[in-house]
Amino acid sequence: MKDPKQKRMWKLKQRAEDAKTLELYIYGDVEGDGYDWWAGETIRSETSANAFRDALAEHPDATEIAVYINSYGGSVFEGTAIYNQLKRHSAHKTVYVDGFACSIASVIAMAGDTVVMPHNALMMIHNMGMAVWGNAAELRKAADDLDTINQAGMAAYLSKAGDKLDAETLREMYDAETWLTAEQCIELGLADQYAEKDADMSGAAAILQKANLTLEQHLSVQKSLSAQLRQLSESAPAAKSEPVPVPKREPAPAPEQKNRIMSLFG
Repeated sequence: MKDPKQKRMWKLKQRAEDAKTLELYIYGDVEGDGYDWWAGETIRSETSANAFRDALAEHPDATEIAVYINSYGGSVFEGTAIYNQLKRHSAHKTVYVDGFACSIASVIAMAGDTVVMPHNALMMIHNMGMAVWGNAAELRKAADDLDTINQAGMAAYLSKAGDKLDAETLREMYDAETWLTAEQCIELGLADQYAEKDADMSGAAAILQKANLTLEQHLSVQKSLSAQLRQLSESAPAAKSEPVPVPKREPAPAPEQKNRIMSLFG
């Protein structure tokens, strides 16, 4: 059995005699704890809301919290909880985007009193997605739930941006699945300053590829849900009418087609 304290995503550093800084790292997926049913043991995730709660509770006297992010996202529920935990902590929070802050990871970044980005770092914001299965009522509720989840994320962005970003513009950015450079983030109030050094982007293509595949899966789920809801909302056909046609699946992009963001990295 692995000792849960053997590897942690946080550590406490003394930067000055009168200031304690808690450093937190979100590298990779933001994911909740799992459970091993065979062993009857909880599998702790280093980027779960529980891990953050425990780290913050062990160091209530921290006056500075530094959060380092390089993530393409993950669980909306875990990420939202992490954001709220950081927001209500009395320490000054500085968020460093060490490459990517995509999806829910960008929401967590909004908890920073100061958000620092290298010139070559990126954020990505979009409508949240989830896989659903069930009857008509459950499918309609899933769509309503997604609207509520999106509103929660929007509140975080707007709180950070202040008067530099309005709700209508943000909603358009959500729908367009928007990638933002450090310069754009600063202009929109989502970041505050540039880092002194550029981020190491040697693994950028691999991270973007995985992020892109995840977004394509989300898009497929949203299209499927939308098609099912449209069918449910249509009036029932007459007895002698033709069957309602099943929506055709859109053809997959050609193998040689390349993501426009990934093209920046060769």
